[in-house]
Amino acid sequence: MTSPKRIAFIGLGAMGYPMAGHLVRAGHDVTVFNRTITRAEAWQSEYGGQVAPTPAAAAKDQDAVMICVGNDDDVREVTTGEHGTLQSLSKGALLIDHTTTSEALATSLASLADQSGVAFLDAPVSGGQIGAENGVLTVMVGAQEDAFIEALPLIECYAKSVRRMGPVGAGQLTKMVNQICIAGLLQGLSEGIHFAERAGLDVAGAMEVIAQGAAQSWQMNNRAETMIAGEFDFGFAVDWMRKDLGIAIEAAQSVGAEVPVTKLVDTFYKEVQDLGGHRWDTSSLIHRLRAGKANP
Repeated sequence: MTSPKRIAFIGLGAMGYPMAGHLVRAGHDVTVFNRTITRAEAWQSEYGGQVAPTPAAAAKDQDAVMICVGNDDDVREVTTGEHGTLQSLSKGALLIDHTTTSEALATSLASLADQSGVAFLDAPVSGGQIGAENGVLTVMVGAQEDAFIEALPLIECYAKSVRRMGPVGAGQLTKMVNQICIAGLLQGLSEGIHFAERAGLDVAGAMEVIAQGAAQSWQMNNRAETMIAGEFDFGFAVDWMRKDLGIAIEAAQSVGAEVPVTKLVDTFYKEVQDLGGHRWDTSSLIHRLRAGKANP
């Protein structure tokens, strides 16, 4: 293990809360900030560490700052805002953003951080809340090589797979690929389960047998059972998926990539939102089929 570091963690949502906890378990001195102070206090009661009143206070005198918040605007607020981390980060520190954002924000923050002598890494994650809790996230990183090498032992506290994809921005672009693939997989899985239900098959049995063949996927292994049961109160929320798909669709237009299925599934998620599923797990695509939304 790397020598203990002083670390600030900004954002204690479903992902950030356990991620920050893994850093404590690895022996690091962790200070947290969360907009809802009671959430930060609950984290402190569970893991120890310190709670800071602002992102800037959390970042002061730290070796590294990790961020895991909601969207581009949230990242801007906690980095370049009036009480943002870049107001107090010391020269030579690492600023690691685990939020899924636009590539443009990543490159902009990297430039601002460089002016302060701070190394910026865009490092979005995949694996969901369960992956964060179990410390087995996949992290795709955009950064300079030396910054990546320095940050790697810290990120590995909560990740099973960490890979540098290229310079700053490459991590976010890779996460867009991830979300594009997941959107298509979940729609296909939803249609397969729906078809099996309508055809009168043993749906669970059908999923079990095809999971042993070419149709197997993480989504099938981890979500088919709960999709069959109509349980969507966990995992990655539809609202966040639509945010991510919006970023990916905009980037696709910028680079000249065709993503027709992604655009279609995004409209399906809009229908799920209209059915009240803003905070349902992304596997709730099947609900719109059962609700008859596919054949208005």
